[in-house]
Amino acid sequence: MADYDIVIRNGQVADGSGKSLFAADVSIKGDRIAAVEPPGTLRSDNEIDAAGRVVAPGFIDVHTHDDTALIDNPAMAMKASQGVTTVVCGNCGASAAPFVRPDIGHFLSLIVKKKENIAGSFGEFAGKVEAARPAINGAFLIGHSTLRMNAMGEDLGRKATASEIAVMRDLLDQSLEQGAIGMSSGLFYPPAMAASTDEVAEVAKPLGKWGGVYTAHMRDEGDDILKSMDETFEIGRRAGAPVIVSHHKCAGRSNFGRMKETLPKFSEAMKSQEIAFDVYPYVAGSTILRKEMLDRADRVLITWSDTVQGVAGRDLSAVAAEMDCSIHEAADRLQPAGAIYFMMDEKDVQSALAHPGAMIGSDGIPFDSHPHPRLWGTFPRVLGHYARELKLFPLEDAVRRMTSYPAQRFRLASRGEVRPGFYADLCVFDPATVIDTATFERPISPASGIDTVLCNGEVVWRDGKPGGGRGGRVLRRGEV
Repeated sequence: MADYDIVIRNGQVADGSGKSLFAADVSIKGDRIAAVEPPGTLRSDNEIDAAGRVVAPGFIDVHTHDDTALIDNPAMAMKASQGVTTVVCGNCGASAAPFVRPDIGHFLSLIVKKKENIAGSFGEFAGKVEAARPAINGAFLIGHSTLRMNAMGEDLGRKATASEIAVMRDLLDQSLEQGAIGMSSGLFYPPAMAASTDEVAEVAKPLGKWGGVYTAHMRDEGDDILKSMDETFEIGRRAGAPVIVSHHKCAGRSNFGRMKETLPKFSEAMKSQEIAFDVYPYVAGSTILRKEMLDRADRVLITWSDTVQGVAGRDLSAVAAEMDCSIHEAADRLQPAGAIYFMMDEKDVQSALAHPGAMIGSDGIPFDSHPHPRLWGTFPRVLGHYARELKLFPLEDAVRRMTSYPAQRFRLASRGEVRPGFYADLCVFDPATVIDTATFERPISPASGIDTVLCNGEVVWRDGKPGGGRGGRVLRRGEV
């Protein structure tokens, strides 16, 4: 019995590959899965009875802004409670490193609340994360906007010069050498709006050298979405890097139904280029409060405001009525602030989720006062609502989209499958009851049906509360 540290017995294994559930016991030795054998064949002094439960790989949240949450909130309950054991950070062009400017600024304040959590190099930042001993793993992208702010200061409303591009490219090269897994861009946001396609492609060139990925919050997710897809694919080709389109959506009522255009375009491009995309399972998105987005949304909820207290969780229209002004003027008075925008069609969301190229990413913003429910509910919602209730795809395929598929796309070695020799990132859940409980009204609420979650062999969630394990790691590019 002492041969194994833990045995999870009597469960049905969804091994991450997408193949049918099968009965098996799973043993753990140290931080690795030691064996997957027929029921009753593995024993340990420390056993977890998974009768009536599914044993799956820990989920990989491919789109997060948890860069410094791993430091400030190392228990990471909002993710561990969902079965998430790895978060991919540094998305949408914003990363906490490398950053050497004296002021964090509004854009980076979305992911950084304490200046001591930023770092001048990725290697230094990774050390800060490891020193915090987070419960779950973090893999990190380098933000193009962060690079831009390093090279250009506050003069961001123009194209970068050749010398500034060289500075950005060198910083990216150094960060990839130190273990970052790729680069993200956020051409939708003010710090990078003026960047040309050429600029981003030139900065991204080290990706091909190091085998890094390119993820993109595209320049436009509305009227010009097809043009933005072309730009994104071109940047990936020129950089020699796999492309991942972030939180794919067709935003605004005038674009409802346009998944009929974008998904075939993805399918065609995937024939000649390595491309994937991530989706969150909601009809509302969340980001900073921007006036130009207000008229495209059916409803706007405020998530935080640094200027006006007591508005988090309230409708912008109600706040504006209270202020006796238009929603646009109210948005000005609330700045800096964040918001939830109801601006997608449910049929489009389902079509995107069901596409074979789709992965799952929460895109939750961990420091919002009243966050989008996706921060706590994304992965159980896919399993419970979309797989079990709507039967959009089989449970095994839902698990695949959240485990082995993202591990392959982001080059996360020995993760994402229940297989001997792989890291013991595991989630035990009840397929009959797993569901999200977080709502737009009450967004901070752990899911139901997630029994036990282990990261690198340590229990990080059990019986509705943190399990105490703090075995999370920085997953560096190229590491096994």
